[in-house]
Amino acid sequence: MPFNSLAFLLLFLPLALGLHALCLARGPGWRVPLLVGLSAAYYAWWDLRALPLLAGSVVLNWLAGEAYWRTKRRAIVGLALTLDLALLALFKYLGFFAELIDAVSGAGLSRPDWILPLGISFFTFQHIAYLVDLVRGTARPMRLLDYALTVAFFPRVIAGPLVRPAEIAPQWRALPPILDEAVARGLLLLAAGLAKKVFLGDGLGAFVDPLWAQAAAGEGLSAAAALQATLGYTLQLYFDFSGYTDMALGLALMFGVRLPENFRTPYRATSIQDFWRRWHITLSFFLRDYLYIPFGGSRHGLPRQVGALLATMTLGGLWHGAGLTFVAWGVLHGAALALHVLWRRAGLALPGWLGWACTFAFVALAWVPFRAPDFATMLAVYRGLLGLGGEAGAAAEFWPLALLGLVLALVGPTAHDATARLRLTGWAAAATALVLAAVLLQVGNDANQAFIYARF
Repeated sequence: MPFNSLAFLLLFLPLALGLHALCLARGPGWRVPLLVGLSAAYYAWWDLRALPLLAGSVVLNWLAGEAYWRTKRRAIVGLALTLDLALLALFKYLGFFAELIDAVSGAGLSRPDWILPLGISFFTFQHIAYLVDLVRGTARPMRLLDYALTVAFFPRVIAGPLVRPAEIAPQWRALPPILDEAVARGLLLLAAGLAKKVFLGDGLGAFVDPLWAQAAAGEGLSAAAALQATLGYTLQLYFDFSGYTDMALGLALMFGVRLPENFRTPYRATSIQDFWRRWHITLSFFLRDYLYIPFGGSRHGLPRQVGALLATMTLGGLWHGAGLTFVAWGVLHGAALALHVLWRRAGLALPGWLGWACTFAFVALAWVPFRAPDFATMLAVYRGLLGLGGEAGAAAEFWPLALLGLVLALVGPTAHDATARLRLTGWAAAATALVLAAVLLQVGNDANQAFIYARF
């Protein structure tokens, strides 16, 4: 039940908001159990088979946190984290490693045929953050229902944003002073995110996805088609994922919960470090705090720092998907971040416009292995960009939409900033209603597509 579906917009969301209002009328003590129930129902609608795994992992990690808090034995946390990572490896990476071993040894191993639980990477990261923060002393134990909601709150259980326990836990038992305004601003943000996803993300996908399918089928792409595939996916991914995040933040706000901003005009970045401060911000913080710094960070000399960057981003690539193309994407970004460190240490600098051009070009080209299902497809697109591909042409109708998307991605403001500053007037309400009506018509026309990040 994705956010851009009629079932969610016309059935689940109105029912959930109505029940939430009734609960608040009876007293705030009913709020957390209701939100846990709504989150369980939402996740079960996606995939009922995976609900026991989510529930079991929540209970086991909560028990581990309670046991650690009482005994201060780090071995308990170590065991819990090992189990978390083992489950993630079992469901997401066992097939990948089986294929890798088979490719190297020819052992004839088959890929396991079982479900990939939705959001398993995200809720595994939330377990890790909670337990590690307990050990570090930056988080305190929660009640079981509060912890369940921290991990599985329905606006963010599928694709984030990631949150630190200390950021969100206090909000479960408290409400914003003006809930009506929070609901109104949440609705604005939901409408903005839906528009980005449905009209820009899916609109660009209609031009981009067929070209990637042709490349995957072995057809060569012309230079224009390869440029369309690369630039189009660069924009499609941004509007799809940032649109999802806007919807998640808006939905959470409608229930009185503030989630952290996750995108800040990333394609305006003037360096690769600046890009990661703007793109998927909560993941960047997680990678920094729970991988890069434990690997040594910048406090143990330049070689250790370069190694930490490469290891962190390689694991970040593998986290996104069980495939060597994701590893390649992570290695590229790790190498770029390491080069940026060397560049700064050498005291070198680029003019702002040139730094932006180099960063944008690198990020767009690095999205090619991220999008490609295999290296053959990746090479086909790169060959096309060099003018060494085939005759598969581009669609001229793509460029007006791409230029509009590029302007919006570069100029801003973000939907998060715009809706926070917008005055809540009748004109704003009318505009929101028109956007929602247009989205519902588009969605009802069966033109909506699944969120790209839901598969990660």
